[in-house]
Amino acid sequence: MSISTDKSANSIPTCVNCGKEGSDVTNTCNKCKMVMYCNAACKKKHRHKHKQECEEHVRLAAEQATKLHDEKLFKQPPMLYGDCPICFLRIPTLLSGSKYKTCCGKVICSGCNFAPVYDHKGSMVDETCPFCRAAAPRSDEEAIERLNKRVNVGDAEGISNLGFYYAHGVHSLPQDNTKAFELWLKAAEFGHVTAYFNIGTIYDTGMCVEVDNKKANHYYELAAMGGDIKARHNLGCSEVEEGNIDRAIKHWMIAVASGEATSLAAMQSLYSDGRATKEEFTQALRSYQEYLGEIKSSQRDEAAAYSDIYKYY
Repeated sequence: MSISTDKSANSIPTCVNCGKEGSDVTNTCNKCKMVMYCNAACKKKHRHKHKQECEEHVRLAAEQATKLHDEKLFKQPPMLYGDCPICFLRIPTLLSGSKYKTCCGKVICSGCNFAPVYDHKGSMVDETCPFCRAAAPRSDEEAIERLNKRVNVGDAEGISNLGFYYAHGVHSLPQDNTKAFELWLKAAEFGHVTAYFNIGTIYDTGMCVEVDNKKANHYYELAAMGGDIKARHNLGCSEVEEGNIDRAIKHWMIAVASGEATSLAAMQSLYSDGRATKEEFTQALRSYQEYLGEIKSSQRDEAAAYSDIYKYY
């Protein structure tokens, strides 16, 4: 005997072993959760009859869950930072292509960050935020003080950046991976994409925790779905190691379209050894060139020579 999974067809709970009906039929199969019993004795008695059906339910549920997960995982993600609030061009995905401003909490592109700033009289103003016109901090202490203000108001970007400073020991902060990890976990609670990637890296390398590949991939996937191309590239590498070339190509094609040059090189390697088609590699090249066209500006070209990501301003 089996029970319909359509609740509208049979809204009264029914024991699939003895046929008893009523609200006290609440004992559900532990594995498939699809059939019900009036008590543990009926469940045990019916186990051998239900085994094959149960396994099929579980298999179908797993397939459906995997399908839904992959649809979400391989969906074209949003741009990591969107458009620059000053020039309105897409912000580059390279770390040196943007700057977080602790004065106003904005992420602006490198071109606008290094472009001249003028006051209302047309005079150039040195070391001033191009967005809010606040003066740049003059010391490590002032830089950290401003950043802590952003952290204290729950600014996820600020929290993640403070973690970055601890990870690299900059702005006179001690190098402390454990502290960085704690801050990234806090930023992740707000859904911060780069924090997801950094947490994945921690678990991937065992920097201050035990290596856990399952957790690493979990956080890499969260980061990739949010638009982090480094995480997306790493997922592709993992798929190659597992022999899943088609899935690796899907990941790398998405990463290339958002400017990940390492994924483009990986696609070239697959094409060279015959594991990717000419059409796939050509599409990857085209996507990368389109990305470069979207982010190109004369200001950003000039700023390329000033890529010190640890500057105060």
